[in-house]
Amino acid sequence: MADTQPTTEPGPIAVAPQYGLAMKRRGPVAVWLGLPLITFGIYQLVWYYKIHKELNEHDRRQNLSPAGSLLVLLFLSWTLIAPLISFHNTGKAIANAQRAAGLQVTCSPAASTWLAFVFGLNVWYMQRELNRVVEAHLGAAPGTQVPLAV
Repeated sequence: MADTQPTTEPGPIAVAPQYGLAMKRRGPVAVWLGLPLITFGIYQLVWYYKIHKELNEHDRRQNLSPAGSLLVLLFLSWTLIAPLISFHNTGKAIANAQRAAGLQVTCSPAASTWLAFVFGLNVWYMQRELNRVVEAHLGAAPGTQVPLAV
């Protein structure tokens, strides 16, 4: 009589497609220079919170805390080290978002960190890299569902 026990060998695993929310495209120069000048620097804090929130919604596998990232800039800027670590981690999150969008990773966490010392160009750089993710999802309105590559 044949043994009808189920096999314990793993079979092909069906992977459900991953989805996230599209991010908003922003002008890198406006984010870096224009709006912070008009708002006396407040917009840069708002922007930092918003990009972390959008990165988190774009790929839920990333565990980002928008409020925590903002609080680091607000209360630990005097340490100089904490904001640099936060900028580095933001660069990693942007690189992960590029990977999830199916793009070649062009965002460097080191550049996201060290460009802060060159007239705050890290803001311009990070927004430019985020716009690459936005452009990967052609025509998707901000907040709409988009497929992720990975």
